[in-house]
Amino acid sequence: MNFTDMEYANRKHKTKRDEFLEIMGDVIPWDEWVEIIRPYYYNNQKGRAPCGIETMLRMYLLQNWFNLSDAGVEDAIYDSYAMRNFMKIDFMEEKQVPDSTTLCKFRAIMNENNLGKLFFDTINYHLKKHGRMMSGGTIVDATIIDAPSSTKNEKKERDPEMHSTKKGNEWRFGMKMHAGVDAGTGFIHSGEATAANVHDIDMASELIRDDDEIVYGDAGYIGLSERDEIKSDPHKSAIDYRINHRVHKLKKIEGSVAHYWFRKEEKQKSRVRAKVEYAFFVLKRIFHYTKVRYRGLAKNRNQMNILFASINLYMCARSGGFERNSPAMG
Repeated sequence: MNFTDMEYANRKHKTKRDEFLEIMGDVIPWDEWVEIIRPYYYNNQKGRAPCGIETMLRMYLLQNWFNLSDAGVEDAIYDSYAMRNFMKIDFMEEKQVPDSTTLCKFRAIMNENNLGKLFFDTINYHLKKHGRMMSGGTIVDATIIDAPSSTKNEKKERDPEMHSTKKGNEWRFGMKMHAGVDAGTGFIHSGEATAANVHDIDMASELIRDDDEIVYGDAGYIGLSERDEIKSDPHKSAIDYRINHRVHKLKKIEGSVAHYWFRKEEKQKSRVRAKVEYAFFVLKRIFHYTKVRYRGLAKNRNQMNILFASINLYMCARSGGFERNSPAMG
């Protein structure tokens, strides 16, 4: 322990950043994720030795969790004791923070090999193995992530893979993240990224698991059971689709005998669907992901998988499902 550690240990109050990074530092299966990256990492015998995989992974995760640029996360680690402690960097040993160029090359390895999907699948495997994720029911939903609409760039154009869509009375430009959430626990089990103009219902079939018997969705999924991709699948066509109706339908029967029971049924559907809203809350408020940072869907899809894996780990830790110092998920 150096003098900075001693001084910091005497503080009376832990910041939210401290608590968050302690939780994530404990819950991430570091050894397993490092081994996933190792086959794709530099293994040349000549030249300068590359930075350690775990060091680069920690820096890469900080960038994703706080939605920072390459230079921004480098500066933040130098500036923040909590981030420097998470990185396990001690300047007394003359160990410096990897520069932004090194991080950019590491991120390219992650994107080109779609390693985010491997991380996400690995976490879900452990959640199922240890009984943290249930089966039988899925909640489907989508959220819009804004993209820069400015054309002040080299090509004088917007990202061609992003599109505009109207939500309510507001036009939004960006991409849409579709998520399939376990109806019992709220963990995300599947996800997809598309342009914002792709309708929610178009991707719903991709979010349904093979063992699902019930599917919940908001009014945007009305008519899901009548889609060709659902009717042509023997399993999906037999699922009970519990989709919320639009508000105007409730007003039409107001004052009738069925009004009470209709409202009660809709309320019960909404109570189950609330689990997906919490997952999106963690995405946008805890992980600060409200605007895309990269051009094209491929890079943003890989980041989405990293964030979905992190959300599941964070939710598991906060719910008490993770045992400290235990391998993977307890």
